[in-house]
Amino acid sequence: MAVSPQQGATGRPLGWAGRKQGGRMYSRWYGGNLNIYPGDAGPGHEYFVDSTNGSAENSGESWEQAMATIDQAVDKCTVAGSLGETIYVAPYHAENLAGDSAVDIDVAGVSVIGVRFGRQMPTLTATAAAGDLKLAAANVTVQNIRFLNGIDQCTGIVEIGAADCALLDCETRDSVDQSTDNIMVIAGAHRCLLSGIRCMSAIVAGPNSAIAINDADDIEISNFYLHGDFAVGAIDFRTAPSLRGHIHSGYARTLNTADVCIVDTVTGSTCAIGPDLALQAIGTDDNCAGMVTGATFHVLPPVYVGNTVNEKAKTIPWTEPT
Repeated sequence: MAVSPQQGATGRPLGWAGRKQGGRMYSRWYGGNLNIYPGDAGPGHEYFVDSTNGSAENSGESWEQAMATIDQAVDKCTVAGSLGETIYVAPYHAENLAGDSAVDIDVAGVSVIGVRFGRQMPTLTATAAAGDLKLAAANVTVQNIRFLNGIDQCTGIVEIGAADCALLDCETRDSVDQSTDNIMVIAGAHRCLLSGIRCMSAIVAGPNSAIAINDADDIEISNFYLHGDFAVGAIDFRTAPSLRGHIHSGYARTLNTADVCIVDTVTGSTCAIGPDLALQAIGTDDNCAGMVTGATFHVLPPVYVGNTVNEKAKTIPWTEPT
């Protein structure tokens, strides 16, 4: 059988030589525990990160040869014509985000996957107001990472700035005072997917939002838990309109007397709100309709709202169809 220059004897592309197969699960003993992780479905390499046992001098191609930081692993990835590399991060891995772009995922198609051990997951802590992880190239996925705001008024510990990115099953917490914003989806981050996000802000005044969106069309936000004293709104469309968004299947609670959970502060963002949303506030006035504020939003029931203890939530009072 003739073999093309791009293929090995198996007929697969050369990049597949020795690769694990997608759709299967693989295991590796790590730190006295058996860790299960998926095989990939593409020709890209796998790299491993572990702040405890890793080193910048290692190859990064196994847990025994793990890198010490996520950025070191990103630097190993193919810059030109990414093959879809996957970076696995150890459950007890810890890094400080000490400045802007402290972790900069700037190679298209890279997936950064935290390995969970129970509820333990890799933890990145902002130690500067501008400290963040950036999804700075298209088709990047980040999953199973915990972000701690370790300094007052952190200005976005995660920033998504490229198209077709996904932030999945991640968590943000305030460990010192409170952040200003947690997740920033900025101009050009079209078709962004945020799913399984848990945001637990400090229960004091200071945060503006859990998720801020600026000029990012076709965003989808689902399966979320957002809690904090949000002065603007748990989810805030700001600066420039974002079109055709969809927010559904989640829970948001604000402790701020503004009583706003989802808001379009720029006016002109088009977003479908619902179904399957539960929104909660602490105000005692009848401001349930104001929990979702956007003149060009569409509400898809059921969207439940409540703001008084010892009372059942009700469906949001919204303009009835004609």
